Amino acid sequence: MTSKQNFTRRSVLAATAAAAAAGAWHFTASGQSGNIRFILPNATGSGVDAITRAAQPALSKALNAAVVVDNQPGAGGVVGLQALARSAPDGSTLSIVSNNVVILPSVLKSLPFDMPGDFTPIAVVGATPMVLVVNPAKVSATNSKEFIALLKSKPGTLNFASGGNGTILHLATELFLEQAGATAKHIPYKGVGPMVTDLIGGQVEFATAALPSVQPHIKSGALRAIGTLAAQRSQAAPEIPTFVEQGLANLVVEAWFAVIGPKGMSAGNVKKIHDAVVVAFADAAVKDAMAKQGNTIRIGTPEQAQAEFKSELTKYASLVKKTGLEPQ
Repeated sequence: MTSKQNFTRRSVLAATAAAAAAGAWHFTASGQSGNIRFILPNATGSGVDAITRAAQPALSKALNAAVVVDNQPGAGGVVGLQALARSAPDGSTLSIVSNNVVILPSVLKSLPFDMPGDFTPIAVVGATPMVLVVNPAKVSATNSKEFIALLKSKPGTLNFASGGNGTILHLATELFLEQAGATAKHIPYKGVGPMVTDLIGGQVEFATAALPSVQPHIKSGALRAIGTLAAQRSQAAPEIPTFVEQGLANLVVEAWFAVIGPKGMSAGNVKKIHDAVVVAFADAAVKDAMAKQGNTIRIGTPEQAQAEFKSELTKYASLVKKTGLEPQ
């Protein structure tokens, strides 16, 4: 082989390596290879965590990347959301969030970010039913009427848990108490996992939770369901009556979930991720998992997500004011 041929071969190899490196950077930046991290501002065992992990393999396939779930709970979701807001807007860091994120501005005096200004809503994916559950060893009530009577007989005595101050779980229980004309003491936890642990252990008497996070404990008898906060019974738990059919006609609180990224994502990246979410949640295994969890999937467009985040901010600001919650 001549020196000229050696030079040509080295040049080709160098050019190929450079192109490969450039291509790897490009695809990683556009969310098409490498790792994609989903920062969840929720603890392991929460409804959003169950949804994300069920969809993780299909998301990985649709995004052509390894999907890593990174739980960063704390401060009602502020910790994880702040981490997302500080991430590069290249499609490599995303999140699946609940409507906690549009409640936070109404229940916290200050936030280290603007909602939704410091984020890019990509798709509202669907909704998950919520259920009020009690510890059967601490609460004898088996339905809404009996439970409300118990609460009224012991005003401000029973303790209810939530995944944190101002979360949808906290607000949903406050709305229940407001419509029931009853009072109870709020005990906030740093996530759903520890909340459920203490609820089963009897440290608190009741809580509202996403159905997927407590359904196994309802089936085992460790917890008892009093009612769901949906307009209709869940197909995943048709034996649990709604509060609407038990006399609280206006007690409908929906826990929706959405895919978001940091502020400044390109339209191309948003489209690619949105399209991948549509594909992933149409996967047969994911659809089966969502049905078993009781989740309703209805994926909107990025434009609809932007509009819904803004309208939901206004809606929950009104609900927070109605319940009399003071910003912390």
